[in-house]
Amino acid sequence: MIKKYYQSVLLFLAVSLMITLGSCDPTKKYEKEEKDSIQNYLIQNGNLNFELKSSGLYYLEVLTGTGLTPVIHDSAWVKYTGMLLDGTVFETNVGKADTAKYRVGEGEAISGFDEGVTYMKVGGKATFLVPSKLAWGTTGSAILPGYTPVIFDVELVRVKPESGK
Repeated sequence: MIKKYYQSVLLFLAVSLMITLGSCDPTKKYEKEEKDSIQNYLIQNGNLNFELKSSGLYYLEVLTGTGLTPVIHDSAWVKYTGMLLDGTVFETNVGKADTAKYRVGEGEAISGFDEGVTYMKVGGKATFLVPSKLAWGTTGSAILPGYTPVIFDVELVRVKPESGK
């Protein structure tokens, strides 16, 4: 009888431990913190009229271009500044001689950047608010931790169509 009692107590403790550990998913905490930080940014910058795309990208056209709109496989030349939500710049080529060239939709840029560029026309400027799932995800990059939403100010300088790809 005592053996059965201890078995019941151990079973209860094991089940309780599994339930407790299962409910302590840190992923949910980080996802909520990221969502809250994006919402706080949008509230604090209420004068910016971002368009929320179905992917989760926030897109704001600052200056409408008049040239070509890039599609997947096109080469695009851009001037850009990447920032954290607090305005800290982590990467830029603005003020430098070189304009960054990359192939759209070929994995050379984060998916949120790629998507944002496809809404632009040459000569245009836009701001992208990119949630981590469209940036460096849960693991982050060499300089940014996981679950970090970022902002890019982008100018589309040139597009070279790459037909047949």
